[in-house]
Amino acid sequence: MSSSPFALPPAPETLEVTGERVRLRPFEERDLEAMAGYRGDAEVCRFLPFDPQSPDDIRRRIGHLFGGTSLEGERGGVVLVIESEGAVIGDLVLFHLDTDAGSAEIGWVVSPGASGRGLATDAVRALIDTAFGVYGLRRVEARIDPDNARSVALAERLGMRREAHFVEKGWSKGRWGDLLVYAVLAREWAAPAA
Repeated sequence: MSSSPFALPPAPETLEVTGERVRLRPFEERDLEAMAGYRGDAEVCRFLPFDPQSPDDIRRRIGHLFGGTSLEGERGGVVLVIESEGAVIGDLVLFHLDTDAGSAEIGWVVSPGASGRGLATDAVRALIDTAFGVYGLRRVEARIDPDNARSVALAERLGMRREAHFVEKGWSKGRWGDLLVYAVLAREWAAPAA
């Protein structure tokens, strides 16, 4: 088997991204309470791989990523908060780098108070732009519970392709759950709309 031609460029020292109506920026300590507000909501966490979180739970789960800009290494990844009109309305993660495939996973958690206004779409679009433009990835994927209609619709709205539907993929929250995988390639993302 030949080695992959993919080469990850150096990580930026800092990372801040502006979408049409949102700003994605590194986590700051003052963001923890806002994050716990929506990550602590049972309905928000219904389709996520974790139960409602306190500030301490958040720090334990993703604290190692706070302030980081490198995707490399076993614990590499980037967490950015989504800010709209000066308020934290959600957060995004880019992680699980597969260096041979030039691929990484994206994930998002958004406050219910921010839904229905296109802010999540703007934020995820900006993160995908960053994954391809800053990190030079060739593929981005999202793993979504098929019952999470809002996230499925968001992935499809962005033009991500549904590549797999795994039936009863894992045990979570008292049930065997299915898993959808959506993905987009850099060359597809950059292609003009037909």
